[in-house]
Amino acid sequence: MKGRLFLILFALPFAGVGAWMLYSAGSHLLDAFAMQSWQPVEARLLEAGYETRPGDGSDTWEAYATYRYTWNGETYTGDRVAISRGADNLGGHQRDLGNRLSGHLARGETVTAWVDPERPGSSVIDRQPRWGLVAFKGVFVLLFGGFGVGMIAIAVLRSAPKDADDPAFAGKPWLANDAWHGGPIRSGSKITMWAAWGFAIFWNLISMPLPFLLLDEITVKKNYPALLGLLFPLVGLGLLTWAIRKTLEWRRWGVTPLALDPFPGAIGGHVGGHIDLRMPYAGATDFKLTLTSLESYVSGSGKNRSRREKAAWQDRQLAYAEPGPLGTRVSFRFDVPAGLAESDAAKSGDAYTIWRLDLTAEVDGSDLDRHWEIPVYATGARSSGIDERRIREAAAVQSAADDAVVKTRVELLHTPRGKALYYPVGRNLAGAALGILFGAVFAGAGGFLVMQEEAVFMGGIFALVGGVIVLGALYMAGNSLEVWQDGLKLHSKRRLFGIPVRHRSLHRNAFQRFETKKTMSSQSGGKHTIYYSILGLGLSGERLTLGEGFRGRSEANAGVRLIARELGLPLPAASADDDAADGYNALAADPAPLENGARANDN
Repeated sequence: MKGRLFLILFALPFAGVGAWMLYSAGSHLLDAFAMQSWQPVEARLLEAGYETRPGDGSDTWEAYATYRYTWNGETYTGDRVAISRGADNLGGHQRDLGNRLSGHLARGETVTAWVDPERPGSSVIDRQPRWGLVAFKGVFVLLFGGFGVGMIAIAVLRSAPKDADDPAFAGKPWLANDAWHGGPIRSGSKITMWAAWGFAIFWNLISMPLPFLLLDEITVKKNYPALLGLLFPLVGLGLLTWAIRKTLEWRRWGVTPLALDPFPGAIGGHVGGHIDLRMPYAGATDFKLTLTSLESYVSGSGKNRSRREKAAWQDRQLAYAEPGPLGTRVSFRFDVPAGLAESDAAKSGDAYTIWRLDLTAEVDGSDLDRHWEIPVYATGARSSGIDERRIREAAAVQSAADDAVVKTRVELLHTPRGKALYYPVGRNLAGAALGILFGAVFAGAGGFLVMQEEAVFMGGIFALVGGVIVLGALYMAGNSLEVWQDGLKLHSKRRLFGIPVRHRSLHRNAFQRFETKKTMSSQSGGKHTIYYSILGLGLSGERLTLGEGFRGRSEANAGVRLIARELGLPLPAASADDDAADGYNALAADPAPLENGARANDN
């Protein structure tokens, strides 16, 4: 109850601003409509011009005039210039009107005023509605009013959150989520579609007035850097395109129900099930599934609080497809290691865990892109209705695909020292380019603050952060790794733009096992990619980097198979038979994953 009351109180000021702007814009249009029946009369100006009113960010202007006219033998004095009273800086309307009236006054010319026949004391010079001003106020109506009314509606209509610790849910905490009661789970794509439209409308409402505001800056003041402001409406067009694509995708695929087997998905067991798709069965289509455990947390404080996601564990696989009740049924099964965090049904607190399943496929018309938030708990349960043979067949295809991808990431060299694995310069070029661009913007902003605004402290912080980002990006772009064995030892050498910076060795007899480490993760929209490094562990705890940059656990497993084969190292027991159908799960356990963004030791 307190949460609802707080949300309503928080939303009321926004709703109030929207209501006031709606009243103001509506009054403007109603007055303009009423004035169309007013009658013209010649008026003599007594004074005219415009006033400039300085503001904190920019000046505003207001046209003014005093004029005298005669109606039915009576003389009246008026001072209403336009429909709306007050100053603004939306375009040059106020200044242009004031200059035009002052010109008539200087030349001794009369102007046409419009008089209300029923109340001759009411008059106006410019009775045309200002559509730009109405649109500008409409932005506040939709943006502030829509947000405020929407928040109030959510507070009033949404059901009260359930407590997963309630005794009623003892042993079954997933029942605290109404969508997790054992039936099919609907994808979040409809919410994504509406969110896309909401964000697109929000962005375009903000950026829509920019061309009108920038017109005077560019044409009159010759402030050509202001042209950069036109990028915002262009981004708005891109967001509208995104929202339209999401709408077409939703119309094509619908709800795409997911049935879990077992229910809920099991940590220390299986996360499996099937998804029914509204499409004719086509055996050649590849359906790609990604299962990710995410930590959702709040960062910052006060106005800077925001919710973020960090990927903790991830696996990928190809599903198998067969004819189904809606056209195509996609089935899958992930082996999930023990020790991972469980789903939070109520999503309570500043930090909680989400398990997300993503499904993508390239098909004619509109590509498939769906995601579900699913319950995953430490029950250890295993699938009972999933065809084991088909799962192994799909795993074999996935394993072969991973092996092919890994061969493109690693160069096999034959050197005088023997066989070597080479991870070349430039393998992270796209990410490095973005980092350099982002860091350069920060550094440039810092330089501007120092040189132009004399804000040495803040500018120095911006420049320092930008410099660190650029250096990190240069390291990402310019580092390489070479791994080889000379019969007695395994060697790993790191170079930066060809210059050796670190060389480590591990005696072959001391090699104990492989270990995969999460080194970093990236995010694009709601999709996450975890990158893994492969380490060789020695008997005394030594760690030697044998590979890096593998996307997801299945690629990391394929990397282990490649490294073991090329360097003659023993595979983990689960994949020692080199069975491709089992190999993709060779390293299901992640002994001690690093924190997101941390680098494994370059041993």
